[in-house]
Amino acid sequence: MTKIISYNVNGIRAALKKDWDKWIQSVDPDIVCLQETKAQSNQIDSELFANIGYKTYTYSAEKKGYSGVAILTKKRPNHIEYGIGNPKYDIEGRVIRADYDTFSVISVYFPSGSNPDRQSYKMDFLADFKIYIDELKKEIPNLIISGDYNICHKAIDIHNPFSNKNSSGFLPEEREWVSKFIDSGFIDSFRYFNDEPHNYTWWTYRFGARGNNKGWRIDYHMVSKTLESRLKRAVILSEAVHSDHCPLMVEID
Repeated sequence: MTKIISYNVNGIRAALKKDWDKWIQSVDPDIVCLQETKAQSNQIDSELFANIGYKTYTYSAEKKGYSGVAILTKKRPNHIEYGIGNPKYDIEGRVIRADYDTFSVISVYFPSGSNPDRQSYKMDFLADFKIYIDELKKEIPNLIISGDYNICHKAIDIHNPFSNKNSSGFLPEEREWVSKFIDSGFIDSFRYFNDEPHNYTWWTYRFGARGNNKGWRIDYHMVSKTLESRLKRAVILSEAVHSDHCPLMVEID
């Protein structure tokens, strides 16, 4: 069994001050996909992670204190791929991939549409990421694409779909992209096992949102349909509080 965690830590150094490393030891995943590390590679304590059994691979944004992804893994991958080969996105450190014998794991941090320019950038990223994945599937059919997609797929995935219908992260064109992405050969692993409402992975720090569970489900483990028979469990670990996101876990044979 392989246990994979995805976690937008909203700053790896800040999370470590909240004993994030002890939490990882207690959960004991095989692979950890991190997003929004907000650190350069030399600011991430790979020795700390080595001491608890993980090899560390990081891909940072050129801009300091911004974006960044990483993969921690117990088993050494056959290959690590940094970025998607497009400087427009790769300078922001948004994608890292680890290839293993029978599948590959991607940690991805989708852009947020915080203003009109960034929303346009986000839509470009969605289009180009889909092209990248469509090509990659020809070479590596078994993919687990883990991370912060910054999109709620359906009304069940957001606490107030009506008032957020014009909000970035819940726009019709973003939601349609997720539908088409799934239809291209992926499983939303959490929804594969759980169709209950009020399951979220991100809450604003304002208005006591987390305490009132007024959140958004914007983090996913998207798993290739070719791996469906190997899917065993997928859960949201909302009790972990190191970030404005919480981690999610998928287990495969």
